Amino acid sequence: MSELTTDSQIRELLLSVRTIAVVGLSERQSRPSFGVAKYLINAGYEVIPINPHVDQWQGIKAFPTVADIGRTVDLVDVFRRPSFVMDTVEDAILAESGAIWTQLGVVDENATQRSVEAGVPIVVDRCTAIEHGRLIAGRETSR
Repeated sequence: MSELTTDSQIRELLLSVRTIAVVGLSERQSRPSFGVAKYLINAGYEVIPINPHVDQWQGIKAFPTVADIGRTVDLVDVFRRPSFVMDTVEDAILAESGAIWTQLGVVDENATQRSVEAGVPIVVDRCTAIEHGRLIAGRETSR
């Protein structure tokens, strides 16, 4: 597997995904993770909140880590600072997640390489909501 960078690779991933663990999902509506998670739910995905400081998000049970979910997820969407990405990648690999996605500005080249070496596809420095809107829902956005 590799880093997914082309529109066709990203479109294929988004079309194949059903469950998305959102790491760093905030209860605060002003946070990007909140808006993106809401968008993903409205787009038909099952969103699983990952935040060790939250019991539930919008009535959905939250988990401290991806591995704590107890089942595999199709995609791990990362809203954490770059310094925490390696830990999240290791967690996603341990949980046998299908793919990893780091949000805009969330870049750690070592974590990207670790994901690639483990055979877990990864999308780096992009927003799932923007890319879904652009590639799936047909909305024009900048990127």
